[in-house]
Amino acid sequence: QVQLMESGGGSVQAGGSLRLSCTASGDTYSSNCMGWWRHSPGKEREGVARINTRDGTTSYSDSVKGRFTISQDNSNSTVYLQMNDLKPEDTAMYYCAAEAPFGSPWAGCRFGSWGQGAQVTVSS
Repeated sequence: QVQLMESGGGSVQAGGSLRLSCTASGDTYSSNCMGWWRHSPGKEREGVARINTRDGTTSYSDSVKGRFTISQDNSNSTVYLQMNDLKPEDTAMYYCAAEAPFGSPWAGCRFGSWGQGAQVTVSS
């Protein structure tokens, strides 16, 4: 089982940038995918970015493509989400996620281990 610890987030004005970090511990070798999801009130939880931890390939939702970048540092088992040109509609709780059997499917992976969440608030 993988444990995930997020950091970063906060409040920013529209057009600003934030970076989220997620450090994994435990059985990290069984997770081929790491990703970021978000959930805002009144909306369904959605996947926004994921990275294949073996080959570094990435995938993004249409709503963040070109503005968000997911990356990894395998030396310290950390995944990052750089968020640029933030918009008020990006306001949400952001969750780091790792691959797990029978998890929620998105972008070719199943996500079943979750961090505690990091709030991102973008004001207009």
